[in-house]
Amino acid sequence: MPQPAPVVFLFDVDNTLLDNDAVQEDLSAHLERDFGSAQRDRYWAIFEALRAQLGYADYLGALQRYRLENLDEPQLLLMSSFLIEYPFANRLYPGALDVLAHCRSFGPTVILSDGDVVFQPRKVRRSGLWDAVEGRVLIYLHKERMLDSVKRRHPASRYVMVDDKLRILTAMKAAWGSSLTTIFPRQGHYARDPKEIAAYPAADVTLERVADLLEWQC
Repeated sequence: MPQPAPVVFLFDVDNTLLDNDAVQEDLSAHLERDFGSAQRDRYWAIFEALRAQLGYADYLGALQRYRLENLDEPQLLLMSSFLIEYPFANRLYPGALDVLAHCRSFGPTVILSDGDVVFQPRKVRRSGLWDAVEGRVLIYLHKERMLDSVKRRHPASRYVMVDDKLRILTAMKAAWGSSLTTIFPRQGHYARDPKEIAAYPAADVTLERVADLLEWQC
């Protein structure tokens, strides 16, 4: 059992450290170019239905389901390559790696993300985030339900969670109370959705961009 740290910093990935909305825009453009707008829209319909079922984004799972409707389409092989080989490092938000280095001067930094077991780890590795946190990466189906595991793996007197979803921050605050500081960077479509913002209490700290953490002292 590792010794408790004074503070551990937990970071979400999509639209927190990495501009996932831009990744989706690139994928949409690729789908429209190679398959047409109707098939692009069909892929995203399958994607959203699968996300509603699973509770997390599964790009490759959606592609598998899309394939069942297009069994004689060799171009699908190129679509899978687009996803696997995507240059995620180019989509990190400005200052993301600097923020991880800055927070590391106060305590360990940990990636805490939702996602599948193949594509999400690939994204974290190719973006450079895996190495930036020295391999301290946790990827769950529903991270807010795995907080006991997070504490066991990375014990600390207190925690800081940085996430673009107030739903996640609220759930974690309810579980950990005053031992958790929640930080909400207003990046991505969830963080700017008025309905999402109105549905949950404000985070302890709200930032316009994750790079603003460079000015934050623990």
